[in-house]
Amino acid sequence: METELSRKLGAEHAIFGFTPFPAVAAAITRAGGFGVLGAVRYTAPDDLKRDLDWMQDHTDGKPYGLDVVMPARKAVDGVSEADIEAMIPAGHRAFVRDTLAKYHVPELADGEASGWRITGWMEQVARNQLDVAFDYPIKLLANALGSPPADVIARAHDHDVLVAALAGSAKHARRHAEAGIDIVVAQGYEAGGHTGDIATMVLVPDIVDAVAPLPVLAAGGIGSGEQIAAGLALGAQGAWLGSLWLTTTEADLHSRALTAKLLAAGSGDTVRSRALTGKPARQLRTEWTDAWDAPDGPGALPMPLQGLLVAEAVSRIQKYEVQPLLGTPVGQIVGRMNSERGVQAVFDDLTSGFERAIDRINRIAGRA
Repeated sequence: METELSRKLGAEHAIFGFTPFPAVAAAITRAGGFGVLGAVRYTAPDDLKRDLDWMQDHTDGKPYGLDVVMPARKAVDGVSEADIEAMIPAGHRAFVRDTLAKYHVPELADGEASGWRITGWMEQVARNQLDVAFDYPIKLLANALGSPPADVIARAHDHDVLVAALAGSAKHARRHAEAGIDIVVAQGYEAGGHTGDIATMVLVPDIVDAVAPLPVLAAGGIGSGEQIAAGLALGAQGAWLGSLWLTTTEADLHSRALTAKLLAAGSGDTVRSRALTGKPARQLRTEWTDAWDAPDGPGALPMPLQGLLVAEAVSRIQKYEVQPLLGTPVGQIVGRMNSERGVQAVFDDLTSGFERAIDRINRIAGRA
């Protein structure tokens, strides 16, 4: 499953696995893919350094990358987290309190800080992450929300690091190309997390044509080798997979209840909602997302205000595993995530499915 891009990056297979879990990213790389560690959780540089040290020790010298978040358009700039907190309307805070009270969500213990903060969405936090990351032999820097600033792209290139950016339309992809990025991730509507409204099957060839000869990765709703083959047939040079790894044994969701919800969910059990960050993000549909999306609700705030508003609430919901409200970003591929398996087992299925697809096409074409 090699392409020109995978060979350039030193990966055996053109499977790019995005994950917030170092153990999953390292296992993807060891299996012959290209693990990409999501950095948004690392608001403390020392924590990122610790996990990159671990990645170095557990990737057998094979390549891996880092995904940061630098919003292309910011609701606020040049202010502190405390300043941003002060911008949150009292009515929105009351809505959060009332919703948590309705479902009897316990408070955090005295002195216990929220375990999930959205400060990772702020540009300066991402820059601090890069100060750490460029001390490591990462091969790829991906940005989930638009092209990184020009100086970040230049800095990455100075370190011989390729830069990727996610795009939900050909228009977005052209802007990335004009900004000087090296790889476009064509992320369709089916994907988990922040996503646009064009389906992968339509989006991938549109972006391939729009940015040629830049390499494109297909993303969104991909969870089998046959789907990877379809992405390559559409002109992509690899597949970008994220949701599929959430139910691997190496993933650390800290919640058996959440894992059970993922395993039980069907492809129709997700929704694009602004409830988590303020931007449309596909996630499990829950009574929490329903409350925020209801016509009589206050409506989500822009990023990063919404994320700061709900950070403690999300931590409480997750800690106490409040079933009706418990969710996570995940794509429509969740309907195929119906068993817990190791990353290597997932890889074995992806490669065998790819081979089946190629054999099928060869038979149709009379080449078998």
